[in-house]
Amino acid sequence: MAYNSESKLIDGKAVAAGLQNQVTQQVHALIAAHGITPGLAVVLIGEDPASQVYVRNKHRRCVAAGMNSYEYNRAADISQQELLTLIAELNADPRVHGILVQLPLPGHIDSASVLATIDPNKDVDGFHEINTGRLWNGGDALVPCTPKGCIVLLRHALGDDLSGLNAVVLGRSNIVGKPLANLLLRENCTVTIAHSRTRDQAGLCRQADIVIAAIGRPGTVREDWIKPGAAVIDVGINRIEDDSDGKTRLVGDVAFDEVAPIAGAITPVPGGVGPMTIACLLDNTLIAACRQNEIAVPCAS
Repeated sequence: MAYNSESKLIDGKAVAAGLQNQVTQQVHALIAAHGITPGLAVVLIGEDPASQVYVRNKHRRCVAAGMNSYEYNRAADISQQELLTLIAELNADPRVHGILVQLPLPGHIDSASVLATIDPNKDVDGFHEINTGRLWNGGDALVPCTPKGCIVLLRHALGDDLSGLNAVVLGRSNIVGKPLANLLLRENCTVTIAHSRTRDQAGLCRQADIVIAAIGRPGTVREDWIKPGAAVIDVGINRIEDDSDGKTRLVGDVAFDEVAPIAGAITPVPGGVGPMTIACLLDNTLIAACRQNEIAVPCAS
């Protein structure tokens, strides 16, 4: 089934580029007015090819936005104590306003302990339990980048006022599902979180004005799950083998060709939510730099 041009394709690349341009302008303004250059430190353990590519992309985008980028590449056999010592040094470094430890970490390292060691005011991934608590309590949290990007995309597609809309979030992970549900509540949506034990996921989705799929199962959301005109945000990134030539390709959790003709707005995979993650990371780094220096935080996103 071909994509229906009457549906609004949400171009994540374009929205991310717009957000990065705003952040870049605000970084230059911060440097000019206060002499402060936001700095992001990325810690990469081991030589996972996908992680290496992702870190390189972060570095390029960071530099393009006028920020300082610090990379700390360490061998896969680094001890947990050595890693914790490195993070403590970055916590104390005034040049560093944001710290990101690239996941996954080697099996011998306790990821939870590592993330808990990051200064929550420098936790630009938004994973520290203090930021989690601030988010749920309505405080000034650093928000996880992918959920934050989903809200930006929804505002782009539906307008700034999401009040009263029914939203279903498929997935309850700490990284995407739970923080995203909270952000939707902040937007005054009525929110349902569905998961593997939910009895009628399709029925819930058919009642929703917004459906966000973040479950990691390719093509789960089908055409009969979606109410005509609903906005569909596909967070899934799944690599599958293409039957036609045996090569692999990326697909989402939504059966795009089926759902696109029904949805009022929809993100593709790739090119939807993915590009927003790094743009929101840069936005978080700018926010962190401002807060640490008691400067009014600009509103880019």
